[in-house]
Amino acid sequence: MASKAQASQPESSVHSFFSVPAPIKCLFDKFPLTTYPANDLPQHPAAQREDNRLFVFSDAAHAQRGRPSFNPLCLKWQAYLKFVGIDFEITPSNNHASPTGVLPFLLPALPAGASDAIPSSKLQKWAIEQVHCEEEQQLNLRFEVYASLLDHRIRNAWLYMLYLDPDNYEAVAQRLYVHPATTCAMVRAALGIQLQQAARDELLKTSRYIDVADLEGDAKSAFDALSSLLGEDEYFFGRSSPGLFDASVFAYTHLILDEGMGWKRNRLAQLLQEHTNLVQHRERLLQFF
Repeated sequence: MASKAQASQPESSVHSFFSVPAPIKCLFDKFPLTTYPANDLPQHPAAQREDNRLFVFSDAAHAQRGRPSFNPLCLKWQAYLKFVGIDFEITPSNNHASPTGVLPFLLPALPAGASDAIPSSKLQKWAIEQVHCEEEQQLNLRFEVYASLLDHRIRNAWLYMLYLDPDNYEAVAQRLYVHPATTCAMVRAALGIQLQQAARDELLKTSRYIDVADLEGDAKSAFDALSSLLGEDEYFFGRSSPGLFDASVFAYTHLILDEGMGWKRNRLAQLLQEHTNLVQHRERLLQFF
């Protein structure tokens, strides 16, 4: 019996250590914790009723002038909406403001409530309904095959160049993604670590280790394939006007070649510049901005 009492003593001590003291428990019983509803989406009465608003990674000065976003996914949809003739205003934002946790998203003109937000995954469908443009995935079955070059080979090389190259990370990623988020040095450091780790995790999904030469080799082969696909045409898949795939390519080629990004090392630009037609494609589409 004594051994059982002794065995139960540590358990009782642990329980009492983690239990809430009676005065504090009494206080929280009177003032229970409350879960508040989610914040409403950003609203602006004048713009809300007259203009479509696209929320992207940007700064206030560039947004006011309609300049391209510095984020490839945001720029893809920003460009696509321009190409199909949909007017919109750019609003600088971040992932925390998005209803899906990812930018971009769009608040359409006229009454815009939380339920009216259009996430990036539904932007093409929404655009087609607005202007009755062709859904270009149906124009050519090769669309998804070539899109995978952008979504994997070029994107992986981009992630390394932006986040994991030390010089580019300090000169570009920190300036665009970390510093605008906060002025607190400790929070900046923590956010930077999260961004770099997320990039590593993404790259390690398809490889046991990160090999820079392999990433650059994959990007080179992707640029070779895209150049062959474009050939002498002005736009991909022989279209008479730019479409979603053109916007997808432009989202990377523009940012890779944009001197305003402040790259310190830019091997992707060297590989891209070997293909004159891709460089001219980027310059042609830049005129829309």
